[in-house]
Amino acid sequence: MTVAPVSFDEVLHRFHEEHPLDREYEGNTNDEAEGHLQDADRTIGRWSKVLLDRRDLRGIILPWHLGEGGERELIPTSGLTVARTVALLRASGAAYTRSNPVCGRKIARQATSAFTPVFLSVGPAPGIDYDGLTVRHGLTHLDGLHRMVSWELHGRVDSGTRIQAYVAGGPVVGSGARTGAGAGSRAGSLSASRGRRTA
Repeated sequence: MTVAPVSFDEVLHRFHEEHPLDREYEGNTNDEAEGHLQDADRTIGRWSKVLLDRRDLRGIILPWHLGEGGERELIPTSGLTVARTVALLRASGAAYTRSNPVCGRKIARQATSAFTPVFLSVGPAPGIDYDGLTVRHGLTHLDGLHRMVSWELHGRVDSGTRIQAYVAGGPVVGSGARTGAGAGSRAGSLSASRGRRTA
């Protein structure tokens, strides 16, 4: 598997392009997401830019997510994959969105938005969101939770789609991640949609 190494300065520049800290939208926690990136750089480092296919996306590990302060926890402290999270959302029907309206709106917003890069690491970053993860090695969320969940939930990623990702520690050996220049084939630049215990 080939990867394209990038500097952390490039990672932060790309993050800031898509995630202004002062962007006005409901539940903006871009400052928290940047903290995850800083923590991952400090403890893991060695960033790469890769392209993810649907199999990669479905296997990404998501950390604890309280559902934007709603009534139901979406992801327990032990973590869930994107695929498992989407299965739970489908099983809950409209009940999750009713009890967690901010989180539900963030997920819904990504159903039609263009793709933007996600930010990952090869294992958990330090911090409360990641301390309880039971899987300690594998592509792990730093930023992009609502986007990844929405893309899978709404069938956005097909066999030809590639999602650009910046990965601390380089991609996991054996993953299907590939290098590439585009921000995701059939993609443009999308609005960021994150939240606490998120994004």
